[in-house]
Amino acid sequence: MKNPIFKLRNYLLLSLSIVCIFSYQHAAAQQPVGIKNIVLVHGAFVDGSGWKPVYEILKKKGYQVSITQQPLTSFDGDVAAVKRILAMQDGPCILVGHSYGGAIITVAGNDAHVAGLVYIAAHAPDSGESEGGNGKLYPSAYKSLQKGTDGFDYIAPDNFAADFAADLSKSAADFAANAQMPAADVVFHAIIQNPAWKTKPSWYMVAKSDRIINPDLERMYAKRAKSTTVEVDGASHSVYESHPEEVAKLIIDAAIHSPVK
Repeated sequence: MKNPIFKLRNYLLLSLSIVCIFSYQHAAAQQPVGIKNIVLVHGAFVDGSGWKPVYEILKKKGYQVSITQQPLTSFDGDVAAVKRILAMQDGPCILVGHSYGGAIITVAGNDAHVAGLVYIAAHAPDSGESEGGNGKLYPSAYKSLQKGTDGFDYIAPDNFAADFAADLSKSAADFAANAQMPAADVVFHAIIQNPAWKTKPSWYMVAKSDRIINPDLERMYAKRAKSTTVEVDGASHSVYESHPEEVAKLIIDAAIHSPVK
């Protein structure tokens, strides 16, 4: 019969080996692939909290993720709010924008920290264009926009789910509808200059059932910018929240393939 002390020693050594292997694999799984910094920019009528599902996926994969909270009171102010977050990055980053956030990253993306751009059902205007003007060329399906007497717009809460978030749960859509951030109407008419997508690589996600931005306008933006493009069947304008795995995958693709100078 083996010495009990000898058996105990072997058991402890085996346990330690298993712990070491698990710890190594866990640590390896947390190392981000490519550029490690990601900055997520929300669109109009919502705030940064909608990015939480994408944030959690990217964090688990080891990425350093920052989420902006621009005030939606002026275009220049929103760009400045995003650049404030870009200045906090400790290296190159991938800048991601949803909806109106796409117009913001089109300008803020000229920042030296930005290595690549990701548009999620977002506007990507060219020089001399505005998202409002482009929307007239490719009309949207929604009719729920409300214009306040103080110059701020919002979406009628009773229609928010159908127009903005048809593929979210009822409770999630109701919460978003009643947690809206009204946006100054002037932000949608800001004229873009020097779009960053002309000099930096871009990725684009088309939400095929989007009622806020016409999917054909999204396709035009993606084609013009020569973006690496994916389309998501049945996705509403809230694709960043309803399809976080696909969104995170596209962002990681950008992190891997964006060049670092």
